[in-house]
Amino acid sequence: MINPYKAEVATLVRNNFESDDRAIKTIYLEFENGKKMEYIPGQFCELSVFGKGEAPFGIASSPTEEGKVLEFTANRAGLVTKALHETEIGEEIGIRGPLGNGFPISKFTHHNLVIIGGGFAFTTLRSLLVFALHNRSDFGNIEVIYGAREPGLLIYKNEFKKWRERGDVNIYLTVDKEFPGWKGRVGFVPQVVGEIAPSEKDAYAVICGPPVMINFTLPVMLKLGFARDKIYTSLEKRMKCGIGKCGRCNIWSKYVCKDGPVFSFAEIEELAEEH
Repeated sequence: MINPYKAEVATLVRNNFESDDRAIKTIYLEFENGKKMEYIPGQFCELSVFGKGEAPFGIASSPTEEGKVLEFTANRAGLVTKALHETEIGEEIGIRGPLGNGFPISKFTHHNLVIIGGGFAFTTLRSLLVFALHNRSDFGNIEVIYGAREPGLLIYKNEFKKWRERGDVNIYLTVDKEFPGWKGRVGFVPQVVGEIAPSEKDAYAVICGPPVMINFTLPVMLKLGFARDKIYTSLEKRMKCGIGKCGRCNIWSKYVCKDGPVFSFAEIEELAEEH
């Protein structure tokens, strides 16, 4: 029987800073045995730095990308993320996964897709976007609205430039307020969503970001006509074991790590009614 608590060993093969303040860093891991992990955009893994601890991270890479490298983006905020930032090329990191349920790709297929992100929370949205662009003929219109407090905190900037140049996806980047040298949109994400007004016709939406952003964006989406069962998010409630045993992440009858972290807003509303 496979021990679900036992981490496999992966090697750090590359890394790069995403934000100008160097607080957000992307790491690239490769299994020593050449294994390629099978996963769905939206799933997560438990990463462990030996002697420091373990924490959950959404998978930022897409299963459609070539090679056997897994990509994770970590915001330096605690013991484990600090250790990940300080890990050097060639060092080993423990990994358990993939865990949880990903985005319902089968539902999204052959529909329009609206991807809305804020700040650091574009990690699993990157996975979804890369997957959709790789299988471009399987999706209708794709619109991406992404914002951060300031330009230096926007992640995956080089990739956003390439995505814009494709011509088959609409990219809207915004920052909260005016900044020297910034020539893009200015405004909070919910405001920009209202201005762009993506159509709800034959569309699904995915929203990931700080809770306050989500709380103000949802009413905008509902006003635009999106049904709650057509809007998805990924919950960030504190997870520990990752397999629904410790009970740290339960929301009434559900466990975020096992039943999520991806939920529709209709499902979240049902959970609220349980209370």
